[in-house]
Amino acid sequence: MKNICLQLTALLLLIAVSVRAEDGHRLWLRYDKISNQAKYTSYRQSIKQLIFPAPSPMLKAAKDELEKGLSGLLNLQPKEGNSLTASQTLIIGTPQTSKLLASAEFKALLKNAGTEGYIIKTAIIVGKKCTIIAANTDNGVLYGVFNFLRFLQSEKDISNLAITDAPKIKLRILDHWASLDGPISRGYAGNSIWDWKTLPQRIAPIYIEYARADASVGINGAVLNSINAEVAALSKEYLIKEAALANTFRPYGVKVYLSIRWSAPVEMGGLKTADPLDPAVQKWWKDKADEIYAYIPDFGGFLVKANSEGEPGPQTYGRNHAEGANCLADALAPHGGIIMWRAFVYDDKVPDDRAKQAYNEFKPLDGKFRSNVIVQVKNGAIDFQPREPFHPLFGAMPKTPVMMEFQITQEYLGFATHLVYLGTLFKETLDADTYAKGKGSTVAKVIDGSLEHHTLTGMAGVANIGDDTNWTGHPFLQANWYVFGRLAWNPYQSAETIADDWLRMTFTNDQSFVKPMKKIMMESRENTVNYMTPLGLHHAMAYNTHHGPGPWVDFGSRPDWNSTYYNKADAFGLGFERTSKGSNAVAQYFPPVRDEFENLNTTPEKDILWFHHVAWNYKMKSGRTLWDELVRHYYAGVDSVRKMQQTWDKMKGKIDYDRFEKVRYLMAVQEQEAVWWRNSCLVYFQTFSKMPIPAQYEQPKHDLDYYKKLVFKYDAKHPID
Repeated sequence: MKNICLQLTALLLLIAVSVRAEDGHRLWLRYDKISNQAKYTSYRQSIKQLIFPAPSPMLKAAKDELEKGLSGLLNLQPKEGNSLTASQTLIIGTPQTSKLLASAEFKALLKNAGTEGYIIKTAIIVGKKCTIIAANTDNGVLYGVFNFLRFLQSEKDISNLAITDAPKIKLRILDHWASLDGPISRGYAGNSIWDWKTLPQRIAPIYIEYARADASVGINGAVLNSINAEVAALSKEYLIKEAALANTFRPYGVKVYLSIRWSAPVEMGGLKTADPLDPAVQKWWKDKADEIYAYIPDFGGFLVKANSEGEPGPQTYGRNHAEGANCLADALAPHGGIIMWRAFVYDDKVPDDRAKQAYNEFKPLDGKFRSNVIVQVKNGAIDFQPREPFHPLFGAMPKTPVMMEFQITQEYLGFATHLVYLGTLFKETLDADTYAKGKGSTVAKVIDGSLEHHTLTGMAGVANIGDDTNWTGHPFLQANWYVFGRLAWNPYQSAETIADDWLRMTFTNDQSFVKPMKKIMMESRENTVNYMTPLGLHHAMAYNTHHGPGPWVDFGSRPDWNSTYYNKADAFGLGFERTSKGSNAVAQYFPPVRDEFENLNTTPEKDILWFHHVAWNYKMKSGRTLWDELVRHYYAGVDSVRKMQQTWDKMKGKIDYDRFEKVRYLMAVQEQEAVWWRNSCLVYFQTFSKMPIPAQYEQPKHDLDYYKKLVFKYDAKHPID
């Protein structure tokens, strides 16, 4: 009896360990058995035979993924064949690899799929019901397979499919701000996943896992190194390493790009100048491009940060951004490479309003860039703030391709401790109407090229990926990598639909989990804005680290590195005057938008302190004063985090133990930090408003000096008191 009890105890422990063994590393590519048994049976019956010739490495990767997915999700290994011998056949390929798909009917269907798109279609072929995944290229097949597996993972009906899908944006790129020695600038999930010391000899499994994850959401490019580039990235030693990564990524359709340092011809080439109009400099870049393409034949191109935050650039030599970009573009053009030239620029000459500088420098250069140059513009004019109005450059350069730059890593949104779903932030920008060519001229139409008929289009995201086991530190922040890829593929998709897919693929299809957690995700960004920078406040974070509150910061080495430069808090009120009465930044927008922002009464209240210096006693639409409305938002933000915690506690038992406990802990950290933000900001602003925090709210426990002295070094295991 004793032995039986011991065996039973051991068995229970084994079961407990197996249930808990989920670390999040598989991301949304968890091919666990479908839970809905009724659909499980019907799905099994839908796929009896597989016809999938795979003569190329990319098609082999797609086939391996499909087989892995079918085996895990359906416990299914369909019979392989070359011809239709069974009903319920899954046929996958291109007109070049499959005679069944080479018919005029399928070629016609594939016309709208382009070079990366695909069709997924239920069809009757010679009397047999088939599911077709077809594309014009191997790339399209890969994306089609991943999308089909997504249908299975999220338990969608596959009995009668008729889908044609193609990316609306050409360049869908992750920017890895990784130094060559490992650390990631604004990275909060560990060091870089690139192990430069062991490349090219060792191809770590994580490189393939990374490429798979990118391909699954349509990401087709990776900038390997930081925008504050080191010249060594262009050396032969590193080109060999970068080529090894390119070779690993290639079967998944992910091209390699590099950030370059403008002064490389001087620092690496021994030239006396990096002047882009100097023939010797032009030759150096041409020779370097030839060398790169000898190692990486499908190299994507360069990302350039120049004349910004102390980085060198063409302005150092009296040249403009177009002259600098064109020098590099000419070097890459024979190889098909492109230049992504960042518009995030500000130098030692402090402008009257930093929000205006990119527009002022780039608008006059419209139409002066080479055809293989695309200007990369941040979603807002300051710097990835919790909320910013859309950048005025969108729509302002009709003759120049402009691409979006979003920040996936949460530099200003709580690092990796705050649950903030960025799909709503991305969509807020993409859906914003620029009025560049009248109503309906959305930012999305600018960056997908449809507004001005550009074919070079792009969206970049500053990656939140590190070598943490679960990639992103917080399990829910994987969703931001996922939603970025999905929106880069199609910026018109719904952030809510994408959140629903991610939850089902990453956790469970149990609706009692999906519904409340989707609500939390959709509200999370607005809630975070509330406890950090409501009503258009911005740049209120601690100096340098950018973690935690610092609305009082006034000791930066230049005015626009100080929070006080932006909030302008004084005895009268709060906010930056960007109307014609102030910096006149509103003039950079097209008239309908400009007029809306110019008028205090028509400016959306979510942006009011971005554009106006507002009196503390100004009556808001609610009837409350600005001060009381500010207080209400800060307290609502903290309350929302507490409600989120309560909802999460009810999810216990619906998902694996490990990820449940990880999220529960991080939500506790987020609640503490939300209180810290709320109390610090309100106590500081109260020194100017001289107005009380209404008695119904819990009062801050400390005075301003206490909050100013708090030194918080990011460490998720040791939150503040």
